[in-house]
Amino acid sequence: MIKFWGKCIKNHRIVKHGTFAVNVDKIDWSLFYGYISELARSLDLPTPIVIKSHIFDFAKFNYVKFVPSDFVEHVEFDMFTVELVKT
Repeated sequence: MIKFWGKCIKNHRIVKHGTFAVNVDKIDWSLFYGYISELARSLDLPTPIVIKSHIFDFAKFNYVKFVPSDFVEHVEFDMFTVELVKT
């Protein structure tokens, strides 16, 4: 099982966080947008635009950061981070 932990950060404080679990052994990178979309939906957030550099950052560091310019809709936080939780 793979678990993603998403955090909305405003003024260096976590204002909203949650997890999304996928019952697979390893990440299917073609489904990465879907994982982020489901995590955002569970936190009642708009889905950010996922580009190749986001996928590369997550693959290399198990961490990705989305800033407000990565969202089409207006958001009320400074960044949305997603980390891989080892389970």
